[in-house]
Amino acid sequence: MARVSLNHNAPDFSLADYQGKLVNLADFRGQKNVLLVFNRTFA
Repeated sequence: MARVSLNHNAPDFSLADYQGKLVNLADFRGQKNVLLVFNRTFA
């Protein structure tokens, strides 16, 4: 994957939300700010 630069759009990707629904980054383009939180757990 190419490196993301400041003031440029992030590449589109899809992830499942906490309910298992597939969400695309492009769905929010031009509408809202997006904050990604990667929850990390330790065993």
